[in-house]
Order: sequence, then C-alpha cells, then structure tokens
Amino acid sequence: MATYKTITLRRGKEESLQRFHPWVFSGAIDHADPAIEEGDLVTVYTHDGTLVGNGHYQIGSIAVRMLTFDDTPVDDDFYAARLARAFAVRQALQLIRPDNNAFRLVHGEGDFLPGLVVDIYGHTAVLQAHSPGMHFARAAIARALTALPDGLVQNVYYKSETTLPFKAQLDPQNDYIIGSYDTDIAMENGLRFHVDWLKGQKTGFFVDQRENRALLERYARGRRVLNMFCYTGGFSFYAMRGGAVAVHSVDSSAKAIRLTDANVELNFPGDPRHTSSADDAFRFLDAMPAAAYDLIILDPPAFAKHKNVLRNALRGYQRLNAKALEKIRPGGILFTFSCSQVVTKDDFRCAVFSAAAQTGRRVRILHQLHQPADHPINIYHPEGEYLKGLVLYVE
Repeated sequence: MATYKTITLRRGKEESLQRFHPWVFSGAIDHADPAIEEGDLVTVYTHDGTLVGNGHYQIGSIAVRMLTFDDTPVDDDFYAARLARAFAVRQALQLIRPDNNAFRLVHGEGDFLPGLVVDIYGHTAVLQAHSPGMHFARAAIARALTALPDGLVQNVYYKSETTLPFKAQLDPQNDYIIGSYDTDIAMENGLRFHVDWLKGQKTGFFVDQRENRALLERYARGRRVLNMFCYTGGFSFYAMRGGAVAVHSVDSSAKAIRLTDANVELNFPGDPRHTSSADDAFRFLDAMPAAAYDLIILDPPAFAKHKNVLRNALRGYQRLNAKALEKIRPGGILFTFSCSQVVTKDDFRCAVFSAAAQTGRRVRILHQLHQPADHPINIYHPEGEYLKGLVLYVE
C-alpha cells in the first residue's frame, strides 16, 4: 500500500481547490513533510487540518497535481477506474470504428489524470508522462490500458524523454512497457497514415486536428491548397480526398516532408496533384507568387510556451497571417491556428484581425475552431483549452 506524505496549505489558499482546480502552487504551501521527494503521493490538508485530497508532488511552480478531492487511494484500482471512464467517453464519441482507430484516450486534467497523456494508434497506446508522479505510475497505467475492453490496447510505448521536468533528473527511456512494435499505420476517418512514435513530435501524430481536417475536406474541391507546417501531412491528404486540384505541403523539416510524402502515397499512390518542399515558412511565403493558392492552412508549432514571450508570439502570428492574407487568391479560404496554451482565443483573434487590417482585404470569419472532444477541457481547469483556430473567407 502506498505511503502518502503530507502537505499543509497556508490559510485561505484552499479556495481554488474547493472549486476543484487541480493545481496547488508552491506559494500556497505552508509546510510539507520534510522527507517529501519528487513524484511522491501526497495528501493535502487545509491550514486547519481538513483533508482536501490526494495528488502527485513535484518541484516547481505547480507543486501538486490533484488526482482526488477526497481520501480515495491512488493505486492500481484508481488508474483502472479512471482509464475505464476515459474509454467510455471515447466510445460515446464513436471514435472506435472500423474506419477510425486513432484518438486521444487520456488528456491530462481533462480526463482527471493531470500529468498524463495517452494516444491510441491501432492496438498501440503511446503514453506520455508530464509529471514525475505519472512517470513512477507508468507500469500500473500500462497494465490498466491492456485491460481495456475488446483487446483495444496490446502494446504500450512509453515516450516521455522530452515531456518530464528536466530538473527532476529521472532519465526516462523511451521504450515499450508492454508488447512490441506491431505496425506504424493507423487510420483516421478512413485515411491511413504512418505514425512515428519512436522519434516524431509529441506522440507521433497530431490527433487534435481530426475534426478540423474533416472540415477542410469539405472546402477543398477545385482548389489549389498550400499546407504550411505540414508535419505528417494530415491536412494534405484530407484536401486530396476532398477534390483539391493541387496540394503543396511545406515544412522546415526534411524528415517531416518525407513522412508527408509517405502518407500521401499511402492514400493516393502516384497522384501527381501533390508536391512538397522543405523550406522556412516565412521565406516561402515571401517568395510565393500572389494568388498561387486559394486555400491555405497555417498550423505552426507553439509560438509561445511561456507568458514571458507572449508579446513576441503574437507579433509572429500577426506577421505569418498577414503574409498569407496578402498572397491568397480572392475568394480564398484560410485555415489558421494557434496551439499555444498561453495565447487566449481573444489574443489570437486580435493578432489575426491586425493581420487582416494590415493587408486591407475584406475578411469574414466562417468558423471558430478548437480542440476536439477527445481532448476535453475540465470545466474547473480552463487552462486546458489550448487549440484555437479560425476559418476565414478572403475577398
């Protein structure tokens, strides 16, 4: 049975926890067990000794990520129950189908498992720990994953080398916890793609754009499409299925371009409509002839991971969108996104507004986009809303 260290809050610092916000900041702590260590299970108490709940301790600004708001023990049964609930939600979303076997099973705080991300690709679960506590619980989590119904998960790959706090000195090794390599091909809405969970970004594919890719497919017919920051080419092969007359994929990474080409070939072998190039986005847009494309996707990596670079990030979004709005053909459609958590919807919309004003073109908002339902937002944790996007019609 796990041993819990104790943490006592300063007077009045329990208010956010009473509203079920799952983070305890270091400044809210009055005193802690002197033997406490990174990743320990802790029980949190108010200043007057009232139990708040259990969570994982870590060194840093966010000192505790709360797993329960009562005395429920955090053990193998706990993880099995939380994962079963997360699975039931994905069943309700009808994401587990013959034509779709890629989705997010656990989205951290959104699934009441802060510090944990699990993406499913076929029979392989890719598990990422974002906290030392989840790192130490990885074996129990892997066992619970393989116990899910219908043999959904047969292999569990652990991929946390880049997601755990560097100062924790945990030295995680990316490797299979259970099972082994099966296949790297998964399916989303009937389209197949290679997933590089061994060396690719995040868990190997950005499943958070599934519904936005499906929306783009509806607009692609008869259009010339530019997919900037294409990574694995998801928007590209959706555009091709939607009837685009030409699709050009661009990414600064030659490796990403090779993966995009492989994914397009998997779905549309030998199709001459697709071309690709490895190039810097701003350099490419500067050199691009005006009116060359009438559907452009801008899906860059996070421009801001911390608030202290927010201003520069917003200038970057403004500059990027101004280039695309300036060059897109009249009657064109721009899909533009930000995945920076510190950039709010209003911040992003203001940056795109400034870009439109700079170009002087008439622009309408057709859709306001966000993350899909398998990336749920805990209503008590608004910080979980990170993906935002706009679909614009440009005259």
